[in-house]
Amino acid sequence: MSINRREFLKKAGVIAALGLGGAVTLDAFELLEPLKAADFTSENKLAAQRWAMVIDMSKLSQADIDEIIKGCHELHNVPDMGNEKDEIKWIWTDTYEHVFPGDENHYLDEKTKTMPFLTLCNHCDHPPCVRVCPTQATFRREDGVVGMDMHRCIGCRFCMAACPYGARSFNYWDPKPHLAKINPEYPHRSKGVVEKCTFCMDRLDQGLAPVCVEKSKGAIVYGDLEDPNSAVRKVLSTHYSIRRKPELGSQPSVYYLIGGEERA
Repeated sequence: MSINRREFLKKAGVIAALGLGGAVTLDAFELLEPLKAADFTSENKLAAQRWAMVIDMSKLSQADIDEIIKGCHELHNVPDMGNEKDEIKWIWTDTYEHVFPGDENHYLDEKTKTMPFLTLCNHCDHPPCVRVCPTQATFRREDGVVGMDMHRCIGCRFCMAACPYGARSFNYWDPKPHLAKINPEYPHRSKGVVEKCTFCMDRLDQGLAPVCVEKSKGAIVYGDLEDPNSAVRKVLSTHYSIRRKPELGSQPSVYYLIGGEERA
């Protein structure tokens, strides 16, 4: 016998009501079956062995970057705290020397040196944040996405200390008053929890691409790194790309194209 999520909740409510007024029989519980992951996802769910992203900086203007950040933060109820000390960020910009500190070059051209590089969680293949989390509030899915369950987070900030990319933010204050508007489709957080980019895993499960990809006008490519025919692999096979701090062995899933030139 199979039931959907709505039916499960109805029957759970009935059982709860019966429990207040008398004994609940074993037969009542036999009406229920364990919920499956499929009950919470769309039949059109996007699937991959390992999701990855390529950001072509040569195709992004400041206006494009602003639109991407705005779209991400509005969708995910990311608060604007009004100061750098308490800043909450899922996607942001930084300079070349901060994004790629192992590639210092005193003779770097001025354009690259001053370029605002779009930055986010790298969804590492070997994420150090996952290893140190005591409650599994941060976890790596089978498709490579490093997710967050804010309800499990106890605010220990071990993950922030372990992340070598500064991709995590802590809510020192209640974020709700700092939201210009609330998206009711996505939960806002509470004080005392860590948050970060989740590669829009909720959208992937509904068959939708990450919002930054949609807003990028083709500058951000997303796909299965293990599929040689995917858009990501095709771009990586024809362009020179770099990743953040590859020497650490965390295997980031976000790649950057600086000049955008195609190789033969």
